[in-house]
Amino acid sequence: MGNEWTPKNYSSVVPTLRAEHADRLLDFLQAVFDAEVLHRTTDEKGTITHAEVRIGHGIIEVSDANEMWPANETSLHVFVRNTDECYRRALEAGAVSLYEPADMPYGERNGGIKDEFGNSWFIATFQSGEGRGYYD
Repeated sequence: MGNEWTPKNYSSVVPTLRAEHADRLLDFLQAVFDAEVLHRTTDEKGTITHAEVRIGHGIIEVSDANEMWPANETSLHVFVRNTDECYRRALEAGAVSLYEPADMPYGERNGGIKDEFGNSWFIATFQSGEGRGYYD
């Protein structure tokens, strides 16, 4: 990662989530994915105008929705150390299940959840070994 046109430790693609009550989204990311808040800027009203969190090796930007930049919903595939534990924390944090964790034929243990903001999260742990799918 990294080159002269990308900040150190950032990838070339950085997903951005905009939500009503972005502070709650940040809380969710911290509770479920152990996200580390790297930066948080607010305006005079306390609106989050820009925040960055690190989840594992990835960065996600977060901000409050507004007239110019409305709330968006997206889907993200996130690799974690323990799919089942992360899935459980997501449900405890108010997410709803899309499907329970299971071993997938393409080499992951994977479970799906949807957060209160409409984002779908596909929580995965890579399972190594020959013949485990497209990761070989």
